[in-house]
Amino acid sequence: MPYAKARDGTHLYYKDWGKGAPVVLLHGWPLTGDSFDDVALELAERGCRAIIPDRRGFGRSDQPWDGYDYDTFADDVAAVLNHAEITEPAALVGFSMGGGEVARFLSRQGAQRVSKAVLISAVVPYMLQTDDNPNGVPQATFDEMTAGMKKDRAHFFTGFFKDFFGVGVLSSPVSDEVLDDAKRQTMMAGLRPTLAAAKAFATTDFRPDLASFTVPTLVIHGTEDKTVPIDATGRVVAAKVPGARLIEYEGSAHGLFAIEKERLIEDLVGFLTSEIGAHPTEADSRSAIPLSQA
Repeated sequence: MPYAKARDGTHLYYKDWGKGAPVVLLHGWPLTGDSFDDVALELAERGCRAIIPDRRGFGRSDQPWDGYDYDTFADDVAAVLNHAEITEPAALVGFSMGGGEVARFLSRQGAQRVSKAVLISAVVPYMLQTDDNPNGVPQATFDEMTAGMKKDRAHFFTGFFKDFFGVGVLSSPVSDEVLDDAKRQTMMAGLRPTLAAAKAFATTDFRPDLASFTVPTLVIHGTEDKTVPIDATGRVVAAKVPGARLIEYEGSAHGLFAIEKERLIEDLVGFLTSEIGAHPTEADSRSAIPLSQA
């Protein structure tokens, strides 16, 4: 199993599947790279090289006390690319918290290392509700999450994943086994990394990083995402990043990799394997939102 070494000596686990143009899949909180398995397999079978790390503190990577900030996360992605000997520009795909790594990698490592960028249900550009970010999530919500995790982490995430996947009283877009697997992945992390990473994605302001999105950019977000509200994130990115495409998944919640697996795979493959990547494919043009309307 490949392990890269970060600057501080932390060992970072990653999968390396397939051959072809490199695509790095950066998972969300509080999961692991396993959440991208279906997408990664399809990309590898269609001629891409899928690199799927476990973020420090999560999955099979080390659980150090420090380093749960986005500068370090971005440097960790660079360490994985270096260990995998990827010298050509790579496409970066970030889900939820992983979208912040895409943004910070672009501003910190440089757009010359990136071929395309994809933000799925991402926390970019700013999650926290402030006077100049009124559509964000109130600090009280994050405080309640922290208290719940400290009191009974396993119980907290049982409820958390219902909103994450849009599970209601009468219907569920995912199976009970998907919920079980999400909790399995979550409990592989340590409590310290889980809390520290949550603070990082809740409080990091990526608005200054948006200027670094000079590569073809795709934004995918569910309109009923209660975990990462689209009005504070996806729609803002589409309005601020020149040439960015926004595809809204009407009525969908946060965990699109499971809720909308087939559709998400086709949208990603169409964008990542296109020559330019800046224009909708026939498959997704029906749901692409013109920037003037975003």
